Amino acid sequence: MEAAYISSGTNVHKGEDARLSSFVGAIAIADLVKTTLGPKGMDKILQTLSAHDQSVSVTNDGATILRSIHVDNPAGKVLVDIAKVQDDEVGDGTTSVTVLAGELLRQAEGLIAQRIHPQTIIQGWRLARNYARASLEAHAIDNSSDADAFRSDLVKIAMTTLSSKLLTHDKQYFANLAVDAVLRVKGSGNLDYIQIMKRPGGSLRDSYLEEGFLLDKKIGVGQPKRIENAKILIANTPMDTDKIKIYGSRVRVDSVNKVAEIERAEKEKMRKKCEKIIDHGINVFINRQLIYNFPEQIFTEAGVVTIEHADFDGVERLAAVTGGELASTFDHPNLVTLGECKIIEEVMIGEDKVLRFGGCKAGEACTIVLRGASTHVLDEAERSLHDALCVLTSTVKEPRTICGGGCTEIFMAQAIDRHVEETPGKKALAMEAFARALRQLPTIVADNGGYDSAELVTQLRAAHASGKSTYGLDMYNGSIACMRKLGIVESFKSKLQVLISASEAAEMILRVDDIIQCAPRAREGGY
Repeated sequence: MEAAYISSGTNVHKGEDARLSSFVGAIAIADLVKTTLGPKGMDKILQTLSAHDQSVSVTNDGATILRSIHVDNPAGKVLVDIAKVQDDEVGDGTTSVTVLAGELLRQAEGLIAQRIHPQTIIQGWRLARNYARASLEAHAIDNSSDADAFRSDLVKIAMTTLSSKLLTHDKQYFANLAVDAVLRVKGSGNLDYIQIMKRPGGSLRDSYLEEGFLLDKKIGVGQPKRIENAKILIANTPMDTDKIKIYGSRVRVDSVNKVAEIERAEKEKMRKKCEKIIDHGINVFINRQLIYNFPEQIFTEAGVVTIEHADFDGVERLAAVTGGELASTFDHPNLVTLGECKIIEEVMIGEDKVLRFGGCKAGEACTIVLRGASTHVLDEAERSLHDALCVLTSTVKEPRTICGGGCTEIFMAQAIDRHVEETPGKKALAMEAFARALRQLPTIVADNGGYDSAELVTQLRAAHASGKSTYGLDMYNGSIACMRKLGIVESFKSKLQVLISASEAAEMILRVDDIIQCAPRAREGGY
């Protein structure tokens, strides 16, 4: 019937076929990243196979893995999107949110087979999610009023985040590094003030926090390598007009002298531009574009230090940390905000020279210098540290914390189970399924560590039933233990976002009863 009014090239999958296709695609995506979950999760090698790019990266970050794969299945794309949102919103929990959504759909598959309507399942899931959220909020602890206790919480959260990453063996060191950097930002949450600079060589332990801003550029020829009380003009303007550049027109001259006159005019134009810049009362000029020899010579004679070709990311961040603004025109010095810092000097990192901006106007600016054996190690270390920084900045804004190690999933599942007995109808079956999906997360974490997951999770359920609500999985000893004593703490916001995003994504996929695939409209003329 539909074929009569749907144009050729359009496919419609209906009912059970559509639902099965959605379930299979989403569960396959969840299974892909499932083995990376937890402190003993495995890594994936991502290899690009394009003709121009043969790069390889090794990672266990869920968002990085899902970003790099091309998914045709529409339900699979929904899971990829929620992992990206989790990464942008909190920074950590990208694997957890994907796996939980996949497990919810796996449970829904069994309920659909029992002839339970999707809307009934969704009603039960929403009730279960509300009970789980209430339980999560009841177990959250806020230490933000005590500075020392709050810092201790931040260090524990960073160590928990890094325990499943490449930096796990030096997690204490890097956790303190990340907390120091985030506390310098003073709760603004602006990660632009925290720069991460990668330098191959040495070991990861050689990484350090530099109090100031580092720029990987060099000072102009014949200019001082150390400047105190710098007044900085940051610009994005061409400084190469001392050469003749006449486009789209023809110039006829009857002698070489006329060419020389044009060159002189161009140089004079450049000289006036340089004088306008110098009139701003600056002693440092930083340009995003190149600074050619002639203007550099003018600046050197005027005692102005020049730094050229500071890439866009560099000048934007530099403007933020020095308190200046990017300028492109120089006719009104009173309208330009200059950047300030106490000292600019050349420092050595390994065998490379970089510029250090110390005592910046925005005093919270800092740079984390990462050292490592290879670019692959450095890239993964940067991803790990970025996750920790994101989680810490979100925790500074929402300071509540909860226990990790599968503890939260068990007590949320138990809270749902308690309400199942009071809930009439088929919704109770959906709530039970939601609780089972939550319990799958600690099961997968234990499996990834090579332990007997059935034994550990049943022990954990018994411990929670006897009132030990802070107990979770001790993955280093293959047993259960108190997470507060072990210092395995997670951000409340991260767990809440995982719960909400996963259940909403699973609901969206469960509602699907048709998949309509449309061919692109053919253009006239056959192209």
